[in-house]
Amino acid sequence: METISFAGEGIATELLPLEELADCAASVLAGDGARILSYGTGAGYTPLRELVAEWFEVHPYHVVLTNGWLHGFGLFVGERVSGRSVVAEYPTYDRALHTLFAAGANLLYADSTELGINVEALAQKIQVTRRPALAYLIPSFQNPTGRTLALEDRVALVGLLCRGETLLLEDDSYAALRFEGEAPPTLFVLSERRSVYSTSFSYSIAPGLRVGVFILPGGLAGELAAQATSNYISPSLVSQATVYEFIQRGALAPHLERLRAGLKLRRDTLVAALERQLPQASWMSPEGGVFVMLTLPLGTDCEALLAQARGVEAHAGRALGGWPNMVRLNFGALSPEEIELGVQRLGAALGEGALAG
Repeated sequence: METISFAGEGIATELLPLEELADCAASVLAGDGARILSYGTGAGYTPLRELVAEWFEVHPYHVVLTNGWLHGFGLFVGERVSGRSVVAEYPTYDRALHTLFAAGANLLYADSTELGINVEALAQKIQVTRRPALAYLIPSFQNPTGRTLALEDRVALVGLLCRGETLLLEDDSYAALRFEGEAPPTLFVLSERRSVYSTSFSYSIAPGLRVGVFILPGGLAGELAAQATSNYISPSLVSQATVYEFIQRGALAPHLERLRAGLKLRRDTLVAALERQLPQASWMSPEGGVFVMLTLPLGTDCEALLAQARGVEAHAGRALGGWPNMVRLNFGALSPEEIELGVQRLGAALGEGALAG
């Protein structure tokens, strides 16, 4: 039986610009191979840093490119959060959560619903604990819920967190994947560029390129670049140069148009299949991104459900810091036909019953 995996972090292969990227890589190796096949600055490929800086209206010094977002995040939090409080959403991206725990952070969860983070409750938590060293938030198409924070929540969070010793780190890795609705301003813009902005080309172009982007205020960019240099000397300049060539050719905009259309088709397929096969569940239909968080009836153990749903993989809520009756589905990594079959298998397993946690 073929396994249908909703557990992946990536994008379906047919949505990747394979031929264009191959040509971009060949072009940069032919034209700039001597430089990009050698060691370079730990801050990343200078032309791409300059381009990103132009997009976000900052000096290139403040832009650091890393070997994927997660590696950069791990370098950044490092000893910064050891023994200190860190605000994180509940639930949140599991790999970031593991990184924070491994760094010795004390998690201070921001409780949230479909309507957004309960800022008032978070303020009360902060009042009775040591001022957090860091706040890690995914405001757009959040992993795993798919939720996008409303403007009023963003303004309130910036007002609450961007003061004193708390540093706000925004993970905007999925923002380019909006296929409907209007995008609210980033926390970075609302904070007047006093926060840390981070994103990745993994979802907007291709995950295997491993190009993460961090925009940092003050001397934090120099600190992260020095940590990168110490950790891996220099990032993959070939990948970063390939991304730069892809953008400079004007290939990014048409690619994103195709990618968003493909993701919308998959989102619509998933939602329609859930309505047919799992009417007892609840979920929020996202306006972009790749994730839907499925909430099943209370008492359902999603780990048991996935074990019983032969040929289906997904992330159960516990792994994401969530409840046992939650399961995250990545619709971006599958074909519409695979989505239909996977949901059918989940529905059949739930119908077999005896899944109480």
